[in-house]
Amino acid sequence: MVITLLWRFFALIFLGIAFAGVILPGLPTTEFLLMALWCSAKGWPQLHHWLLHHPRFGHMIQQWQQHRAIPRRAKVIALVSMTISCCLLFLSGLPLWVKCLSSSMMVAVLYWLITRPEPSNETEVSQMKLKQ
Repeated sequence: MVITLLWRFFALIFLGIAFAGVILPGLPTTEFLLMALWCSAKGWPQLHHWLLHHPRFGHMIQQWQQHRAIPRRAKVIALVSMTISCCLLFLSGLPLWVKCLSSSMMVAVLYWLITRPEPSNETEVSQMKLKQ
């Protein structure tokens, strides 16, 4: 019982951070959404089902789980938001080492993100059929 409550607690925390990431620039949404999904699978089947079938995020989560695929639109949004974040970072008064370290981490994440496959047309067509 305590373990289930702990999984639910973490699922809610990660879900809250993910939804905050929708509004706040620079705060990632996808990573926290996937962590919420993972925690909910351990202790909250209803939330897990809701996340998998969410009208906005469900399709991308399913694409990731089944094919490790990330849509091109999500990659472009990440590229633009990280570029803006890097520019704002270098305009800030933070120490140079913080600016360089943060920018390097963003470049590494972008490289990883861009090298992930995109959903195939066949996968998208099958998803469209499921929605009808």
